[in-house]
Amino acid sequence: MSNVPAELKYSKSHEWIKVEGDTATIGITDHAQEELGDVVFVELPNVGRVLSVDDVFGTVESVKAVSELYSPLSGEVVEVNDSLVGSEAAINESPYETGWMVKVRLKSHDEISTLLDAAGYKSEIGE
Repeated sequence: MSNVPAELKYSKSHEWIKVEGDTATIGITDHAQEELGDVVFVELPNVGRVLSVDDVFGTVESVKAVSELYSPLSGEVVEVNDSLVGSEAAINESPYETGWMVKVRLKSHDEISTLLDAAGYKSEIGE
């Protein structure tokens, strides 16, 4: 059974979102990393890139597949987790802590209401 922290928001494309003020930290869920298997490569956007909802902002490559990362919210990338390069295993080991991917300055708080809560995400993944 996947770890689905109650305090986070979720997208149907398996990203988690932690909103703090005007900034959202985004990564992939525990369920997503379990499905992918061992992550061997991650490609993330440059700081300053402006994202809209559902934009592809990077890729995660595992021993099984390559998956695109979709932005759950609109805004500007203000920080990228560069420590993942060469340490991609952090995504498998700690998807909600050290395995975060980007921080985005939100364009609109209204979009948050379109995201799933923990119960909604658990329902989405059949748990």
